[in-house]
Amino acid sequence: MANPDTNGARKGQKIVIIGGVAGGASCAARARRLDETATIVLIQSGPDVSFASCGMPYFIGGEITDRNQMAVQTPGSLRSRFNIDVRVNTRVVHIDTENKTVSAINETQPSADKEDFTYDQLVLAVGSEPLKPPIPGIDRPGLFVLRNLIDMDDIVAWLANLPLGGEEKPHAVVAGAGFVGLEMVEQLMRRGLEVTVVEMLPQVLGPLDVEMAAIVEENMKNKGVNLVTGDAIQEFLPADGDELSTVVKLKSGKMLPPAALTILGMGVRPDTKVIREAGIECGPRGHIIVDDYMHTNVKDVWAAGDAIEVRNPIAGGDEKWAVPLAGPANRQGRMIADNIYGMNRKFKGTYAASVVRVFELVAACVGMNEKMLVRMGLEFACVHVHPGSHAGYYPGAKSVNFKLIFHPTTGKIWGAQAVGEDGAEKRIDVISTAMQGCLTIADLAELELCYAPPVGSAKDPVNIAGMAAQNVIDGFVEQVDWSQLKTVAAQPDVVVLDVRNVSEVEKNGKLIDNAINIPLNDLRCRMGEIPEGKRVVVSCASGQRAYYATRILKQSGKFSKVENLSGAWKTFSLVQDRV
Repeated sequence: MANPDTNGARKGQKIVIIGGVAGGASCAARARRLDETATIVLIQSGPDVSFASCGMPYFIGGEITDRNQMAVQTPGSLRSRFNIDVRVNTRVVHIDTENKTVSAINETQPSADKEDFTYDQLVLAVGSEPLKPPIPGIDRPGLFVLRNLIDMDDIVAWLANLPLGGEEKPHAVVAGAGFVGLEMVEQLMRRGLEVTVVEMLPQVLGPLDVEMAAIVEENMKNKGVNLVTGDAIQEFLPADGDELSTVVKLKSGKMLPPAALTILGMGVRPDTKVIREAGIECGPRGHIIVDDYMHTNVKDVWAAGDAIEVRNPIAGGDEKWAVPLAGPANRQGRMIADNIYGMNRKFKGTYAASVVRVFELVAACVGMNEKMLVRMGLEFACVHVHPGSHAGYYPGAKSVNFKLIFHPTTGKIWGAQAVGEDGAEKRIDVISTAMQGCLTIADLAELELCYAPPVGSAKDPVNIAGMAAQNVIDGFVEQVDWSQLKTVAAQPDVVVLDVRNVSEVEKNGKLIDNAINIPLNDLRCRMGEIPEGKRVVVSCASGQRAYYATRILKQSGKFSKVENLSGAWKTFSLVQDRV
């Protein structure tokens, strides 16, 4: 590895960086730390650099109260602390990679001539732009995207003019139920609005599988959110008698109540038009193609952040994906600076560890979900477990709804998802670390994790999921997925056995109409009530008792097949209407 403090041949270069938020600002600061003699120009299209974009919903909702805290760095602080030439409100209109120049205009001076910047190294950290599909009325007043601090301030100013705090709450629509969309739902309700969410997909939070997203959906409905899934927006119309309010018409024909505010969270796309015009290679969806060192197909041109495709290290091979997350973008920007100075650091890819808080629930995931694996034709199996966030005998334990996805023979971890009030993100962090360390489900069963009654259990949810997956691979238990239960139960040779206590069934309802209910503790003495020779599918509330029951029944030798219902009643009850 080259030593940048002694490698004089690389000193004194002119580095031009387009984009001044996560990747771009990280690259600029790191490059200055490596080389005091470099000329570093940072070009940002808006007025703010290095701002806390992930915190914007929380400022809108009032959880973050100091506007100054939203700017991690300012143009002035970058100039004074790092000696960086910061050009804000400046839009790049042309890149000439042959002559190594970047042409830009200052948008606060539209009549001014273009300014050309020469470079030795060019870094593209242009990020993404919100999707605004050509829906009639999408440019009406009161409709906002949320990309930068200007958008944030505009939303806050609009809210200031609404009659909040009265008996009749203003209505807001959030178009799109991704991570930012759901953060805005929570924060708008915190400000005192009634909220409708419209999502064209059949579920919220696309990175989660449907049964895990259903936990979030159920909680949102309980909080009073009007949730519309599987329907798209057809038109934005002016409300009768109120030009500033908007009626959202859906493709189903449904008309939503007039909205005083609409948030457009319909996804993002890479902001790469000028980059493609410069001959820098991009993928079919416009993402910049980079190698493992963050270098593009053009010499001395690098790229980082939301606008790039990176290696998918989980799928392996040449598989790439675009993962717009702040953490990877920051690391990529730092790595580019290192590589400009000869360190040859290799980016291993992104594992897509993500998290969102929706009211008191936290939903987190890492890796690939079932939909991705099916699309790629990769074999997988899943286990669902619902253990407590800490020892059950210590007050306050909350359920961690945990899904682990793995290869059914090798035990390779494909991904995991967790939803709960306490500790969901902690468990996904562990799985993310395990995946990056190439651990398998057998290793999860043996992980040594912190335990004290207020914060954990002797068998952590990660251990329990690993053990459950290990039982599947070792053949100690076979499973029926929740999505298959109704089809399987309709077969004449199948018996569905519910081993919950009678009081649980009376309180929470039957699993399915024809299920036999024999509590686990009575199973050995009442096994004769189950027709011999049948295929038996066993369920309980969360899965543990059903596993015990499957072992009892399987070892009796009286039944053709004994299977555990993956996810048990707790999962099936939320999504039974979707199959």
